[in-house]
Amino acid sequence: MSIHASGTPENVVLAQSVNGRLRAETRITAARAFLFRAIGAGAFAALAGIGIGAASYGYAYMNQFDSAAEKIAAAMQAALSDVTLKTKGEVTLTDNVLKLEGGPVRSSPSPTQAQLGKDAAPASKATVNTTFTVFKQVPYMDGQIVTGWNFRANEEVPFQQYCYFSRRTNEAKGQVEMKIDLAMDGKVLPQPQKSDVNLAILASNCVWSDGKSL
Repeated sequence: MSIHASGTPENVVLAQSVNGRLRAETRITAARAFLFRAIGAGAFAALAGIGIGAASYGYAYMNQFDSAAEKIAAAMQAALSDVTLKTKGEVTLTDNVLKLEGGPVRSSPSPTQAQLGKDAAPASKATVNTTFTVFKQVPYMDGQIVTGWNFRANEEVPFQQYCYFSRRTNEAKGQVEMKIDLAMDGKVLPQPQKSDVNLAILASNCVWSDGKSL
């Protein structure tokens, strides 16, 4: 071996060896840094792709669900419009028009004095305001559309009306009733965001005391 540097041959060889090792470690460190940067960039790109894909799937799923629910509701409404439902000759629903059979048509029922409990009073002797409610029920899908007419005693016109969809299901803990408020005093309630139920379609089956539709 020929040495072209000053100093003893042993020192020169040692210096060259240390210098070569330092250069090698520098290249290794640079390679590791590049590898970590590449892994970070790849992970970011993968997470961004997953996020965009999940958002797109959620948007498509919600739109598909809303469309399917509206189609089912419209189909059921069209089917019910051609059906005549009767309950022992008392009420007939034909072509979506409510008619009373048998006897004169009355604007509102007249509960008896016993039903109104005119003489009933609390122990405190406070003033008692008596009201009563008449319910109109229209079968709809697997439940029913219920309209409530609230009357004050001895008045022929309801002072308040409300409408809701009701459905009962059998669960492990017993029977559960689901209620969805639809309208109040002839006006459809605001449509909730991200809801699969179209309130306007269901509320078209509410029965109002003046006979007007929404």
